[in-house]
Amino acid sequence: MATLDGKHSIPAIGRVEFIAIIATLMALNALAIDIMLPAFPNIAAGFDLDDPTRVQFVLLSYIIGFGVAQLVYGPFSDRFGRRAPLLVGMALYILFAIAGAYAPSFEFLLASRFIQGLGAAGTRVIAISIVRDTHSGRAMASTMSLVMMVFMAVPSVAPLAGQAIIHFGDWHLIFLFMAIVALAAGMWMWLRLPETLPAKNRRPLTAKSVALAFHLVLSNRISLFYMLATAFYFGSLFAFLNLAQPVYVDIYGLGSWFPVTFSLVAGVMALASFANSRLVGHFGQRHLSHAALIAFCAISFAMAVLASAGPVSFAAFFTSVMFLMPLFGFVGANFNSIAMEPLGAVAGTASSVLGFTQTVVGGLVGALIGQAYDGTIVPLTGGFAAVSVIALVLVLIAEKGRLFGTGTPSP
Repeated sequence: MATLDGKHSIPAIGRVEFIAIIATLMALNALAIDIMLPAFPNIAAGFDLDDPTRVQFVLLSYIIGFGVAQLVYGPFSDRFGRRAPLLVGMALYILFAIAGAYAPSFEFLLASRFIQGLGAAGTRVIAISIVRDTHSGRAMASTMSLVMMVFMAVPSVAPLAGQAIIHFGDWHLIFLFMAIVALAAGMWMWLRLPETLPAKNRRPLTAKSVALAFHLVLSNRISLFYMLATAFYFGSLFAFLNLAQPVYVDIYGLGSWFPVTFSLVAGVMALASFANSRLVGHFGQRHLSHAALIAFCAISFAMAVLASAGPVSFAAFFTSVMFLMPLFGFVGANFNSIAMEPLGAVAGTASSVLGFTQTVVGGLVGALIGQAYDGTIVPLTGGFAAVSVIALVLVLIAEKGRLFGTGTPSP
């Protein structure tokens, strides 16, 4: 037996394999989102959609399913352990990825994506719960950053994989590819990842116990407002995912180069997550994440002003994006770590509430910005500026108006 950080004893699979498994599980969600982006025009044409922006619902339906189901996985994983609910979720992901490949109508495809999202929710909630079971404090932030590095690396290859699949086949094969990858990940997890929630620490699955767990999450000021800040902040990322294809292809005419430029952005996001994992132990979660959020506000406001003045060159737009997107690597893992830190006793439920709020609120904010697309980058840049300011205000509320602190337990 060995420990990952001295807190719990688990079978010695090793830190590297532990992080790799957790990252792979979370990466299945990124795969389900980003591999679809190059296929948006093909899907719209395949179902003869009157309004091409409707194809964005392929992303939104998955995100809504992914967000809603997290409220279920948390309490169930606190009661039955981490492995069993995770395996159920992965089975749903695989089955409805296959169903999507044979969708006879656009509505059936949206339903399949919704249920695929229901399954994928287990990978997000339970993966973070497992990290919280075995880590705390800056060690948790460091591990989550390494996990997020792999998670962020997936968008750097997923669009290229999607482009290659539709080049040699059609968009239906993308769903079969997702199912195969998820099956391989599920087998790895089943064979190698141990149960991290001891039986003595499991909570009863009663209405009272679940309500108490939710109360603990929602009544803690730090957890609540960091959760909301992350939700609005990630709304800008969902907006970028919705609009990346039309902006790169329709406005800037990149055509088949779209996956390449998208991959470059995702690559620097992954590098930023790695940098965060190395720096967080020295500077702390708050210093890094607060500085990154302020920088995001400043750059997004500059972009919004520039876009409102008239057409923006691709060089200026892409340079701004290359500065903006890596900041997610310094915000996401640290905000989640700060929000989860006071909630170790209800880690599964806490992870589910945080995940639900961040995904559903972020997804809806991103969809609103995406549906405002008017053939320019004004809705995107304006949306970036608006949601980053909201996120900053929420962090200020959480921290009682003081940024860059060391953090203290707070009700």
